[in-house]
Amino acid sequence: MSIPSTTAVTFSRIPPRRSTTRAATWWGRAWVRAVEEASYSDSDLHAARALSRSGAIGGITLDHGSVVAACFDRSDVWSVGATVPELDPVSRRAFVEVVAGESGHLAALLVGDLPYRLVEQAEEAGVELLPYGGELGSACPCESWVDPCVHALAVMLQVAWLVDGDPWVLLRLRGLSPDDLHAELAAARSGPGGSDEPDEPGALDADLAAAVDAAARAARVVALADDPDAEIGHLL
Repeated sequence: MSIPSTTAVTFSRIPPRRSTTRAATWWGRAWVRAVEEASYSDSDLHAARALSRSGAIGGITLDHGSVVAACFDRSDVWSVGATVPELDPVSRRAFVEVVAGESGHLAALLVGDLPYRLVEQAEEAGVELLPYGGELGSACPCESWVDPCVHALAVMLQVAWLVDGDPWVLLRLRGLSPDDLHAELAAARSGPGGSDEPDEPGALDADLAAAVDAAARAARVVALADDPDAEIGHLL
């Protein structure tokens, strides 16, 4: 198994949002539910939602299993940390096998989708991708006696927006970046039970490119399917 990369990714500060912003995807809503489960009270959750929409959260840095962001609250600035358990080696291997087992899974991930079937198959293999409230850890130097505090909840709600926009945010938090998954899929193909012949240089890259192209074409066909005047023959 390859050693996970430790390269963090930082997302720019999210500007203020006037209205209540709800997650658009089913996996984004699942993350929000986990944050709601972790909240000590409805009043904390209400305050956290207002804080998250106010633009008071600085850039969010994500790495395997961790989140770090600054939270501006009145005249104070708090350095907030949050954690999500990474997949253990057994779960990680099982998830890679699930992705490798169906070509559409990788293609969907590469175009920003998280198929429910993939998550369901992962769960059947004993892998929980989506966290529950008790898995979300946090740290904040404020004087609140509850954990998570409002600042941590606000940061985790913004992480929900990031997860909503890109399922790789979730996978990175669980310990798998795109490069990690790419490398482990290649290793699985060339290891025991895989192909007896090693992949030619660039073969996996070509497969990934083909998968992305096929998924993008399929998405375009679906988007144009209801337009009787749309020409989709070139996409088929």
